[in-house]
Amino acid sequence: MINDIEKLPKGCVTRKTINGKIYHYHQWSDEEGKMHYDSVSEAEAQEIKSLIEKRKQLEKETKRRNYSGVAPQLASDTGINAVYGDPLGEMASLADGLDKRDCFAAAERYLYGPKSDKVCLLYGLRRTGKTTILRQLIRGMSPDIFSKAIYIKATVNDTMAGINHELKNLIANGYAYIFIDEVTLIDDFVDSAALFSDVYAAQGVKIILSGTDSLGFYFASNEELYDRAVMIHTTFIPFGEHARLLDIDSIDEYIRYGGTLKAGEVRFGEDIDWEEASFRDDESTRRYIDTAICRNIQHSLNCYEDGGHFRHLKTLYDRGELTGAINRIIQDMNHEFTADVILREFRSRDLGSAAQLLRKAREEDKRTNALDYIDTDSVLESLKRILEIKEKEELETEILPETAAEIREYLEDLDLIEYVDVESASQAGEPLRRTIFVQPGMRYCQAQALVYYLMRDPEFKSLSEREKTLIAGKILEDVRGIMLEDIVLLETRKAVSGSRRVFKLQFDVGEIDMVIYDPGTDSCQLYEIKHSDVRTPDQWKNIDNADHRAQISRRFGNIAGEYVLYRGETCITDDGREYRNVEEYLKSINLL
Repeated sequence: MINDIEKLPKGCVTRKTINGKIYHYHQWSDEEGKMHYDSVSEAEAQEIKSLIEKRKQLEKETKRRNYSGVAPQLASDTGINAVYGDPLGEMASLADGLDKRDCFAAAERYLYGPKSDKVCLLYGLRRTGKTTILRQLIRGMSPDIFSKAIYIKATVNDTMAGINHELKNLIANGYAYIFIDEVTLIDDFVDSAALFSDVYAAQGVKIILSGTDSLGFYFASNEELYDRAVMIHTTFIPFGEHARLLDIDSIDEYIRYGGTLKAGEVRFGEDIDWEEASFRDDESTRRYIDTAICRNIQHSLNCYEDGGHFRHLKTLYDRGELTGAINRIIQDMNHEFTADVILREFRSRDLGSAAQLLRKAREEDKRTNALDYIDTDSVLESLKRILEIKEKEELETEILPETAAEIREYLEDLDLIEYVDVESASQAGEPLRRTIFVQPGMRYCQAQALVYYLMRDPEFKSLSEREKTLIAGKILEDVRGIMLEDIVLLETRKAVSGSRRVFKLQFDVGEIDMVIYDPGTDSCQLYEIKHSDVRTPDQWKNIDNADHRAQISRRFGNIAGEYVLYRGETCITDDGREYRNVEEYLKSINLL
């Protein structure tokens, strides 16, 4: 049966619509986790899809037979929640049919790699696939290895002393592959984590620890498990991986909902029910921030050094206001981002590009000149007033700058926020930093809520519902455009290797959305990033600007490539302009 399985294709079949034409692709990953994409015909797609399904059925049958053995009973009675043998096989089978995260290969390499004193830390925010990875690792074991595997579900009632007592018995009974899920729920985990590496991993036991308190793992890896942990973080889900797992190729869907696998965590490759998405509305987003992020930080700080690491946050914690403060900092960062987009849109004499684009829209139902008759100064002042409003929490303690800085530091440690550089073309020195949330759905949902709040202001109530909807839609279109820039900048920076740098370049007037500079060749590539599916000469104005090119050449050498990334079809126009589809670019970004 194994030989039959190997002859069958693996992966999945996807389709994408570009300019009204449907394209089919066969996607799969090799043994090293590298993704491959083959374009296939519709008939080939149907045949491959059928063969993939057959492969999955054969794999399921093979693994069902493999799990027929009975593991030895536990020798101790510590109250630990342990699963092994047939029940473990049944539990792991819940991952059948689910595609694997890109980081799965790293976990597998640890599991079957050479003996060492290292443990594997599989961590990340909620709904990013950690438990599924554990199940897939167990599901892929041979019968011999499976008989030595055990899964432990930690709880708040467990202690490291109890876990230690159980591990001694497990190893004496021949267990050599130990999975401990939600290990950060154990109060003294962070301060005692070296037990796993120094005592048990050093004996050749493979230990994978999983949990949602990413900050607790961060503390442990820098203290108790320093240099003795393989770190696998699941929080960041790039566009290409999100598209593969959920079988969705739309960058707009990624902007709206991206960041977690909630919408498809048990139905990869099938129709997605977005009512289950983590970031479907402002309420669900706030709830996710509260439960997955705020409580993460608070729980980890409480457990680390017996709660002695709160620093400036201690007063807020003692008064039960820390979770609210963290939530406010996140909202403020999103508020600042959205306010910048809105004010920039409405700052110019004719209310920016919103008025222009709404006035000349091709479709009559999307065309309006309402913004031409609004008092610009009055609107701008109204916008500033509204956007400076912050929610008034009933807090006894002021959130001081040093407090906010510490919270941002912890958000960065969680890998929830990252930064990209913004260079000034005319000045050397330290670049500015642009904050990016790695879960775009969180940012977009809060931006959307702010825009609709804005449109209820009395200044806009005199407009018709159609006009208000058009204006709100145009602002949100600009929000998506800037978020698309952030996504491309962040993912490109993560993908480039060596000494190459990725940054946004600003001039006195205008900017280049992304520059990739290679100091080894003293050359650069220039990218304009457009949330559009049409090609226009105006998209090249900053790249073609003679003054811009002269400044770029002086600082960053030869201009080796010029591109526009957009949502249309990849092509080279008759005049040599090179356009790249942004979704295809993000899927192939590891080839940069």
